[in-house]
Amino acid sequence: MINPPIKFALLTVSDRAFAGIRQDLSGPALMDEILSFGGEISAVQIVADDKNAIMRILSQWCDVSLIDIILTTGGTGFSHRDFTPEATLSILDKQTPGLVHAIYSASLHITPYAMLSRPAAGIRGKTLIVNLPGNPKAAVENFNIIKPALTHAVEILRNDPDVQSLH
Repeated sequence: MINPPIKFALLTVSDRAFAGIRQDLSGPALMDEILSFGGEISAVQIVADDKNAIMRILSQWCDVSLIDIILTTGGTGFSHRDFTPEATLSILDKQTPGLVHAIYSASLHITPYAMLSRPAAGIRGKTLIVNLPGNPKAAVENFNIIKPALTHAVEILRNDPDVQSLH
């Protein structure tokens, strides 16, 4: 495993979870997966479906908290309140379309509804941000799809001197 451990942050985007009307199930499910992966959870937050609030938290975590990977869950659907991909794309330095393609490709083998998700993924500074669905099962499935590439991605973002030997 990479040393120091990969620092993750989890942002649940949900009006109902933020208001306390519904329990956040996807955040805790992802926490379990991150811990079993050997990652360290540095920040967890629930936010309403508000583009500016999402942008503010993502920017803070990238620029100040120096998180390696931010996973968002929720806000990637067709609802008029789903703004997570737009908020994410607006603060990125670079997009990572390969991660999105991998998510779509594998997810479509699980359910045709995967085509109704609108994830975004990319890099801001040295932080990778990936949008995952709000459904706990789908969020975990999507995390497991990209998990094999995450250690190497963080090594590259951290400018690990040994990373070139893998190419």
